Amino acid sequence: MLRYALARIAGAVPTLFAVVTLAFILVRLAPGGPFDQEQTLSPEVKANLDRAYGLDRPIAEQYLKYLNALAHGDFGPSMRLRDFSVNELLAEGLPVSLTIGGLALALAVGLGLPLGVWAAVRRGSALDHLLMGAAAAGIAIPAYVTAPVFALLFAVHLRWLPVAGWERGRASDLVLPVVALALPTLAYLMRLVRASVLEVLSKPHVRTAEAKGLAPAVVLLRHVLPPALAPVLGYLGPAAAAILTGSLVVETVFGLPGMGRFLVQGALNRDYTLVMGKVIVYALLVIGLNLIVDLLHGLIDPRIRHGERT
Repeated sequence: MLRYALARIAGAVPTLFAVVTLAFILVRLAPGGPFDQEQTLSPEVKANLDRAYGLDRPIAEQYLKYLNALAHGDFGPSMRLRDFSVNELLAEGLPVSLTIGGLALALAVGLGLPLGVWAAVRRGSALDHLLMGAAAAGIAIPAYVTAPVFALLFAVHLRWLPVAGWERGRASDLVLPVVALALPTLAYLMRLVRASVLEVLSKPHVRTAEAKGLAPAVVLLRHVLPPALAPVLGYLGPAAAAILTGSLVVETVFGLPGMGRFLVQGALNRDYTLVMGKVIVYALLVIGLNLIVDLLHGLIDPRIRHGERT
């Protein structure tokens, strides 16, 4: 297991390096620069700003300098929010994004698993059709559609919840963002769990357990759910990553001071260092979550570890 874990960790390092390199090149290739929108700047002042931030140097030199700072945990200063460093903005926005993403993932898993199992057990019933219809709608309608609709319905018209904003400790600010963010993952989990449970229910060992007279609940818990939930575990890594990246839209719609909103602002303002910092943190979260899922898979199923070694 240790060898498998070290191999997976070693494989994550070049992935992160590739993300950093590609992101650095792409933000530099985008039209415009961080100071091009400031029309009042004279050419001399703009040249001084470029020199101060090292933008007048060759791109290879800028890249090596950025890697050196990154190795020391320094994401650099924000080029547009000049009173803040990127590290400070990350420290402000990351807890908000992790709170919303963690709650959304917990909601999706907490409802998606039992509802998917329930639909499989009641296959062909009206409940099954209702749940799968709702799941299809949840998958088809993205968060950038549901979020404004929720805000318009529950905040503007019904006035049950705040339209937008963030006040620490006020749970009502989290309800609409968390629900909007969780719905697509919840819907996909329902369909995935249903399909996986139905597949296991047709296996010979399940029919044997039923023929022995075991109670349906015992058959479900002991013989159906353990193998049926293995594909679900593999999906949780990408699902968590999708929730974190999906928070870009939700945080912008609901005016939350998370990483997503800062990333959108940084991209619009061509704030190179801010965009790079946000992309790298997102990449670390995605790679880390998928690494955890891989390790859990290897722990649960020894065949995966054996396949990795061979």
